[in-house]
Amino acid sequence: MTASENAAELENAAELENAPVKLEADLSDGEFVDVLPEDLDLSGFVGPQTFPNNNRRRIPAMLYLIFGLGAVALYAAKGESSALVNLGTLWAGVGLVAFGAYGMVAGWTLKVDESDALVSASAEVGFPVGHAAAQMAWRGWLSRPTWRILAYSNENPPTKRGIVLVDGVNGAVVEGFSEENPEDWTQFDPEDVAGASLSVPAAADSAEQ
Repeated sequence: MTASENAAELENAAELENAPVKLEADLSDGEFVDVLPEDLDLSGFVGPQTFPNNNRRRIPAMLYLIFGLGAVALYAAKGESSALVNLGTLWAGVGLVAFGAYGMVAGWTLKVDESDALVSASAEVGFPVGHAAAQMAWRGWLSRPTWRILAYSNENPPTKRGIVLVDGVNGAVVEGFSEENPEDWTQFDPEDVAGASLSVPAAADSAEQ
């Protein structure tokens, strides 16, 4: 190995040896900083999360209606006289109008929030509720918003559990079921279980037909 090759090897080795030092310096300068996402940053907490209202579906439904009626009107005005407007334009307009009308009907206004649904579920299951979770679902072809409430009794660990479906429009209980809790909670520390939140509303999008 020549002297120049030896010098190059030594230079490469020195660079590798100094690489961690350089990385450490970069980190100390704040070039790489771990930042919590906004939804996990407790310092930015401003209040309970509000689930978006289901009637927002009517916004795209209205757009479908506008474009559909526009296509039908364009066909009525131009007919077969234009090379760009034909029978397909009419059928596309009819389809958009039909889909928009369905969206307007399915865009129910959510009048019952998760807290009200939890109250109805507590009365339905027939035992004092401790831990509970709320999930938004949609029921039937008209996509009626429905709260799914999973509730556990307030013992430590809970001895009973139940699930209740609560209508999100009028607050009526659609269906309810409760049973002895078959889950084994012995692996958990009783203090951790007792210190957990008693009411944990959560929302997840799911569809039920």
